[in-house]
Amino acid sequence: MKETATSFSIKCWNEDDRPREKMQAKGKAALSDAELIAILIGSGNREESAVSLSQQILASAENNLLELGRRSIAELMKFKGIGEAKAISIVAALELGRRHRMGEALERKKINSSQSVYEILQPVLGALPHEEFWILYLNNSNKILQMEQLSKGGITGTMVDVRLAFKKALELGAVSIILAHNHPSGTLKPSQADIQLTKKLKTAGESLDIKVLDHVIVTEAGYFSFADDAIL
Repeated sequence: MKETATSFSIKCWNEDDRPREKMQAKGKAALSDAELIAILIGSGNREESAVSLSQQILASAENNLLELGRRSIAELMKFKGIGEAKAISIVAALELGRRHRMGEALERKKINSSQSVYEILQPVLGALPHEEFWILYLNNSNKILQMEQLSKGGITGTMVDVRLAFKKALELGAVSIILAHNHPSGTLKPSQADIQLTKKLKTAGESLDIKVLDHVIVTEAGYFSFADDAIL
């Protein structure tokens, strides 16, 4: 959507209220979430400023950036003053934030607990509206050789090919693996299918001398570890 002269452009604001200038003067931490989004979109609409519009967008996501990250381009374009370009800018910025969190977690790379698995995979899986199954491939020092999405499914489940899981392990020379998938519903209780799949992968790994160390169920707010709960 092309901006009109009557839109509330940041250039027309009082200098003290401009988030770009505020960032330059006070640093990025001084800006609210709404002010940061306002910098992305640049202007509001005929009735409200960019910050007001950003506050409205945030409120629709319960003022939660993780929840906002679930919004599609089409959903964001329902707000007056948010065209395709602005919606794409918001989605891209939130995706960069997610990848940054994942990169920070991966810097450590060594797995020493189920908590460390959760910290690595929560930015990847925690807010997804569908299930994904991932595998962490480890060397004999429990350092990550590679992490890979094995499958992607619907809201209630995903299919896993056992042969593909261990083909990659053999290619990498992994001595152990950690299984992980998310529950979009938020429940931390493993299903019977989860338990059966874990046993199937553990048995397959034993025949190849590749140990399944854990299976971690990830949600936005927490995790469940098969190993911690002694059901592996």
